[in-house]
Amino acid sequence: MISDSSHQSQSFKDSQAMSPDAALKTEDLHVFYGDNLAVREVSLKIPKNRVVAFIGPSGCGKSTVLRCFNRMNDLIPTARVEGKITFYDVDLYAKSVDPVSVRRRIGMVFQKPNPFPKSIFENIAFGARINGYQGDLDELVEKSLRKAAIWDEVKDKLKESGMALSGGQQQRLCIARAIALSPDVILMDEPCSALDPISTMRVEELIHELKEQYTIVIVTHNMHQASRVSDLTAFYNAEATEKGNKVGYLVEYDETTKIFHNPARQETQDYVSGRFG
Repeated sequence: MISDSSHQSQSFKDSQAMSPDAALKTEDLHVFYGDNLAVREVSLKIPKNRVVAFIGPSGCGKSTVLRCFNRMNDLIPTARVEGKITFYDVDLYAKSVDPVSVRRRIGMVFQKPNPFPKSIFENIAFGARINGYQGDLDELVEKSLRKAAIWDEVKDKLKESGMALSGGQQQRLCIARAIALSPDVILMDEPCSALDPISTMRVEELIHELKEQYTIVIVTHNMHQASRVSDLTAFYNAEATEKGNKVGYLVEYDETTKIFHNPARQETQDYVSGRFG
């Protein structure tokens, strides 16, 4: 069980030790919105301390699968998940698992930067405080901002609003906010789509640094970005049903260099070469 009790926390650490290579794994994952099947038959393994990119055309289910990993789809009343998703061999959808605890272990950074309407300091400290953090908050804030490569830019204005930062700085602030909760995995849903090229480069550099300590899964519409930042790439596509809706599915999942230079499927080759999408 994913929980904060000392006994269960130790059990969680033991599960990591028994399964050092697989942070996340899906088995025959299906996602429904009401009666409509949105994603079908996704089975893949996310290795520990690697960057995995999800690519594919709009509507192929890549963000839907990403949100399954920290149970964000639970917040959509019509959403239903079938199949199995494990986090270091813990079934994330077991009845005994608390979704809030899942989101502490598996943090998320969204497409549009969404800092709290609070000071830069409180953006980092707030989540830790409400989760019962007992340590030195000043130290935690500085450490988190340093890890997100933004400390030098904000250290003299920690009392100012996080909303006053530039878009790229806000996104790094949101990454720092996720880091402050000591997650094992960081999910990023198109984190650079609203950023300028310089800010995008900084976030990409940050991703390379963070994978030393975290497992990262990134959804990106930018294939060049996927090729730059990821170790493995999953290509998704979609097909239309008789009802007129799209069903996403996993086409191919492999080392990024193979996906972009020698894919096994013609479907993948057509996408990465720009023939569709």
